[in-house]
Amino acid sequence: MAKIKKGDQVIVIAGKEKGKQGSVLSVSNDRVLVEGLNLVKKHQKPNRATGAEGAVVTQEATLHISNVAIFNAATQKADRVGYQVVEGTKTRIFKSTGESVAAAK
Repeated sequence: MAKIKKGDQVIVIAGKEKGKQGSVLSVSNDRVLVEGLNLVKKHQKPNRATGAEGAVVTQEATLHISNVAIFNAATQKADRVGYQVVEGTKTRIFKSTGESVAAAK
C-alpha cells in the first residue's frame, strides 16, 4: 500500500528536480506523476484520422515513489507517513507531528 496518494502535496528529495514541490496527479505501482515536474519532450506523430498534426509536446514523466516525500505544511519540510487506527478507521498521520494528513490538506 502506497503512503502517497493522488492529490497529496509532495516534495522531490532526489534527482534533477530535487527541492521542487507539486501535487500528485496519479500513482501506479511504484511510480508517481507530479504536476509540473520531470518534464520531458515527446515527439508526437501526425494522425490523419483525428486531424492531429505532428509536434514536439512537453509533458510530465513519472518519478519513482522513493524519490518523493509528502510535504508537511506545518513544518515546511518533507515528512514520513504512518498509520493510526482511530475508532475503527485507519488514517494517515505525519510521523514528526502526529497530526492527520487529511486535516493538513
